[in-house]
Amino acid sequence: MPREDKALHLHVENTTALGTVFEACRNRVTAALNRASDLTDRLHVTIGYDGHDLDKHLTSADAVFCWDLPRDHLAERAPNLRWIHVHGAGINHWMPLSELPRQIVLTNSRGVHGERATEYVMMAILALNNRLPELVTNQRQGLWHQCFSSSLSGKTLLIIGVGNIGQSVARWAKSIGLRVLGVRRSGKPRRWVDEMHKVTNLHNVLPQADFVLISAPHTDETDQLIGAAELDLMKPGAGLVNYSRAALVDYEALRVRLNNGQLSAVLDVFSPEPLPADSPLWVASNLLITLRMMRPITRHVHWIWFWRMLGG
Repeated sequence: MPREDKALHLHVENTTALGTVFEACRNRVTAALNRASDLTDRLHVTIGYDGHDLDKHLTSADAVFCWDLPRDHLAERAPNLRWIHVHGAGINHWMPLSELPRQIVLTNSRGVHGERATEYVMMAILALNNRLPELVTNQRQGLWHQCFSSSLSGKTLLIIGVGNIGQSVARWAKSIGLRVLGVRRSGKPRRWVDEMHKVTNLHNVLPQADFVLISAPHTDETDQLIGAAELDLMKPGAGLVNYSRAALVDYEALRVRLNNGQLSAVLDVFSPEPLPADSPLWVASNLLITLRMMRPITRHVHWIWFWRMLGG
């Protein structure tokens, strides 16, 4: 809650390596805050880039809006800091959270990508069902080979990581007649998911899926969750979609199975990024590469981020 004695100091720290689409520049911040005019006199906002003058701003900051911050001696460097908001859903780069001073609350923008993410997954599954990765491979090779497929209705989608986005995807999938299986850490059921399983049952559900969606966060437990053994459990011709984190999937093992026609895939995340020009993934068969296309690039995204942060 804003203090009565003075304006809260909100510092916005940008990381230019993320690209201009993620930049919270002065114009974007102003446009976002103009939608909450009652906050005008209650906030003092500063904006920085790549750590330049960061410590100067931290000496008085009450809250920080950022992607990442150096956390060494943070309590001493930022004695008033009580809130850090990460402008993305993933916070694996903040682990372990024990490095944060106890008085600081860390929040993220979970759910901000929900609508756009669901649209992206719709596109990817439709592409996989219509064998678009295979068609693109044939086009590159100048190969006339007709590909046929059946309707999505009655096929099975496995969602690994059924959070807000996963549930939204499940709702869409049910609306077009897909059977939906889910895997989540707790194993607790969620609406629109026909069967929910714990991660320990992953090997039993993978062979049932025509499409596998990776929607889980990257943690120590999910690192390389889908490796060679898991890929070999998938149906011949099944499709994989990953828009979450590259580290959840063994991409080299996947590439081998793409090239031999065992699987097809749509990938939106990579490590490192940008994907090097000499990466063999660029020329892998049966693969569509979409380059972080899932992220919501709209004139409202910075407003959404700030509105979430400010409690709207």
